[in-house]
This record gives sequence, structure tokens and C-alpha cells, in this order.
Amino acid sequence: MAKFFSTLNPEITEFIQQQLVFFTATAPENGRLNLSPKGMDTFRIVDSTTVAYLDLTGSGNETAAHLAENGRITFMFCSFTAKPLILRLYGMGEVVRPNNPKWPTLKPLFPELPGARQIIVATVDSLQTSCGFAVPMFESQQERGVLTAWAQNKGQDGIEQYWREKNLNSIDGHPTHLLDE
Repeated sequence: MAKFFSTLNPEITEFIQQQLVFFTATAPENGRLNLSPKGMDTFRIVDSTTVAYLDLTGSGNETAAHLAENGRITFMFCSFTAKPLILRLYGMGEVVRPNNPKWPTLKPLFPELPGARQIIVATVDSLQTSCGFAVPMFESQQERGVLTAWAQNKGQDGIEQYWREKNLNSIDGHPTHLLDE
């Protein structure tokens, strides 16, 4: 049954580090809720109340737009292995880009990945575990190389052009501030 925590303890930290997939959820005050699956080696625990993930270029930039508006974010981790568990981290997030003073401290926590767009940092104020008894078990075969290959093929200039065309506003028209100085 559900249990609530206020900080990331060693058991929860270990569970997060074992997961290959996580989900982010954000929503503007008016507009569509965004729920995104994430993978690769992009999630980090900074301390007992702070987490971050390296956000890679994608088809949209909803998370940045929603965080700029209200800061609310939820992460979900779900075990697909023998021991069932669902973990949600609730908190307030911010977008950190290369021009932010936090960038030099955060960026070295992550591998160099093509198409890196920004780092999403969240202060976690509540955590909830639940059973996950109905979640099926899956086995990971391998990571997909499609996003990495796409970003490498575009090159940095192509990525920046893609940002201008596709990532400056959410699907509801909310600004992402991606290229703001």
C-alpha cells in the first residue's frame, strides 16, 4: 500500500538507480497535461531532496514551458522486474541551460550526449511509493540508438535550427524560453 516520504532514502535511491525508464509529468494552468517517458543515462540524484535529468532534444519542449509557468513536476519510476514498486517524486522544477550559473556544476553529472538541450532540476517535497502489483514484467533488450543518431546527423547547427522551428513554444502556445539569453 502507499507510503509517503519527505526525502530520498538509500532504499529509494537504489530503486531509482536500477530503473531504465522514468516518466515526467507537468501541466500548465490551462492546456494539456504532458506525460513523457525518458530513458538513457539521463537521471541523477543530486541530494536527498534534489534530482535532475539531462533533457535531450525531442519533438516538443512541454516540460520547459510548464515549469516556466508554474514549476510543478512529478516523476514516476515503475519496476518492470520481479519486485513490483511504483515511485512518484512530487516537487518544483526549474530549467537550467548553459547560460545559468548552475550549469557548470550540473552538466558534469551527465554523459556527453548529442542533442542535450537543458537540465531539468527539481526540489522534491514529497515521495510516494505504491504496490505496482498490476504492472507487467518486461526485460530490456537494448537501448534505442535512434535519438542519438538523429542528433549526430543533424549536428549542432541543425539541432539549433530544429529548436527554433519546433521547441520554442509548447503545443498549447506557452513559451519555453529555450533560446532566451
